[in-house]
Amino acid sequence: MQNRKLGTTGKSLPAIGLGCMGLSEFYGPPTEQGAAIKLLHEAIDLGVQHFDTAEMYGMGANETLLGEAFHDRRDKVFIASKFGPIRDPDTGMPVGIDGSRENCRRAVEGSLERLGTDVIDLYYLHRVDPATPIEDTVGAMAELVAEGKVNAIGLSEAGADTIRRAAKVHPISAVQSEYSIFSRDIEAEVIPACIDVGATLVAYSPLGRGMLSGRFKKDANLGEDDYRAMTPRFQGEAYEANVALVDEIEAVASAKSCQPAQIALAWVLGRGEHVMTIPGTTKLDNLKVNLGAYDIELTDDEQATLDRLADRVMGDRYDERGMSIINA
Repeated sequence: MQNRKLGTTGKSLPAIGLGCMGLSEFYGPPTEQGAAIKLLHEAIDLGVQHFDTAEMYGMGANETLLGEAFHDRRDKVFIASKFGPIRDPDTGMPVGIDGSRENCRRAVEGSLERLGTDVIDLYYLHRVDPATPIEDTVGAMAELVAEGKVNAIGLSEAGADTIRRAAKVHPISAVQSEYSIFSRDIEAEVIPACIDVGATLVAYSPLGRGMLSGRFKKDANLGEDDYRAMTPRFQGEAYEANVALVDEIEAVASAKSCQPAQIALAWVLGRGEHVMTIPGTTKLDNLKVNLGAYDIELTDDEQATLDRLADRVMGDRYDERGMSIINA
C-alpha cells in the first residue's frame, strides 16, 4: 500500500482508489445493488479508502448506492463527487454544462442527501462550463468549503490556464484527467499546472476503459448500453491496431509474472508522488489484481517500452462531443 498526500490538504490516501461509475451506468447494465454494496465493502476491507462518484453517474443512482454502502462506515471512506454536466431527466441525454453558483448549490445539496453525509471530502467541477468564468464557479465551491459542506475542491478535465486561474480563487486539491499508457496528452501542460498549484493528479481510466487489462481481443463484444462502442478507439481499424499494442504490455507483464493491468497501473503510479489513480471495476477479482500493482516496479527498459506506445495509439478517447469539453 502506497499512501500519497492529496494536494496541500495534508490528507494522506492510498494511491489506488476505486472509480464507481461502472457500477451504475455506461459499461453495461447496472450491477445488482446487493452485489455492488458487497464489492464496496470488500474494497474497504482490502484497504481502499478513496471512492469516486458523480451526480451524473446513473443520474444520481451511483451516489445513492454509495450512501447505502457507507452509511455505517463513513469514517472509513473518502468520498469524491462531481457536478456540472446536466442530463435530460426523461431521456438521460446530455443537455449542457452548468457551472453557475445556483447549479453548484443545487447539486451539492442533492449529492449530500443521496450520499447520506454531512460533508463531501472532495468536490469537483466535472467539466468546465464555457459560459461561466472559472473564478465564479470556484468562488461558489469555496463557499461550500466555508460552510463545511465540502472539505476540498477539485477540477475534472480542466486545461492548464483554467487550473491556474482557479487556484488564485481557492486552493485546488485535485485535478482529475484521463491518464494512462495510451493517453498522455495532459503531460505537456496540465500536469505542470497541477504541480505549480500543488494539486494532485487523479488519473481516471488508467486501464484505457479496460483495454490495457488485456481483456479485449479481436472482438470487443460490447453491448448497446456500453458507451465504449461509440468511442473511436474501440471502433474498426483503430480498435484492431490498439489491441495489437496491448500485446506489448502483455509481454512486459509475462516477463514479470504479473497481469497487464498491474503493469498499466504501475506505470501511472510511477509518474510521481503527485499522482493517484481510480481504476473502476465491478468484480472483486479485478479489484485484487489492481491493488497488486503496488508490488510492481518497472525497470528503465520496461518504462521505455511502455512510453513508446502512446504515439502509436489510433483514435480519440472520446467522440467529437466528448473531445470538445475536455482540457477546457
